[in-house]
Amino acid sequence: MSAPSVISRATTEHIAPAERIHYWEDYNRRALVGLSCTSYSEQGLLARQTNIELGELRLADISGNAHAIERSPQTVRSAPKDSVFATLLLKGEAVFLHENGCLSATAGELCVYDTRRPYLFGFSSSMRQILVDMPRDLFTQACVGGELPGPMLFGRGTAREGALVAALGSRLTGLTAPRGGPHDPGDAEGAVLDLLRQLAEERTGGRPGPDAYRSQLIVAEDYIDRHLHDPWLSAAQVAGVMGISVRHLGRIFESTGRSPVRHITERRLVGAHRELTAPGARETRIADVAHRWGFSSQAHFARLFRTRFGVTPSEARAEGS
Repeated sequence: MSAPSVISRATTEHIAPAERIHYWEDYNRRALVGLSCTSYSEQGLLARQTNIELGELRLADISGNAHAIERSPQTVRSAPKDSVFATLLLKGEAVFLHENGCLSATAGELCVYDTRRPYLFGFSSSMRQILVDMPRDLFTQACVGGELPGPMLFGRGTAREGALVAALGSRLTGLTAPRGGPHDPGDAEGAVLDLLRQLAEERTGGRPGPDAYRSQLIVAEDYIDRHLHDPWLSAAQVAGVMGISVRHLGRIFESTGRSPVRHITERRLVGAHRELTAPGARETRIADVAHRWGFSSQAHFARLFRTRFGVTPSEARAEGS
């Protein structure tokens, strides 16, 4: 199993404005990919980047003000890079120019492209993106089973595509967060590749492989975690977002040993327990906690809580204070 580890960081904030472009290009050439950069701000380029190793993958968390980066035909020849990049835009708007056209991306959308082909990525305002750098052979083997047909933009298609992109975003932001996200890291590299494979299949019409349930489980669990506070969250809602039947959702959860409904209840109880046992929770009202975690009845919440943890919510709050 692979766990993320930071391998380098860089920022232009403490570099003289006239030297920032050169510094940024040099850093990216060594840490990520050869490119040229243009700044459109009177302040010059203000950017920062954290590069993370995740098994065979590399992640780059990049933020900055308005600018453009270009990998021209000349740069492709002089600084070869045999990777596929998957760039998730978290903030701002961007245009991706390539030899056959132009893609427009907004926050929450994912662009997948081949570094052997020229491109220009332009950001019109402050931005943040998380980039997944995959050796092309690994991407071909794990995700598409052949050559990448061309740059692809994900996030505006079907409800299932949107759910997959959201799950990938949740996974990546958790992996790049300073103290980790809500997910158990587990096989984080495999989870990222599984989600990218599902997206590629959604676009190319490929058939799910034997491990498709694993990827669908990641998507379902991520959606549930992001909507635990919604009292109307249900198995039917999760299935509807994923474009599958409730029965099929049940089959996906068989490997966990519990039903989707029991999984939702478990995640809510764990969240409530964490809140009640946190430092300073003595003044927290049990009814408020129950409501925040999607329980419509305080009495029902208390019964489930005691069955799960062996203590009442009040006792748990007292022990944690």
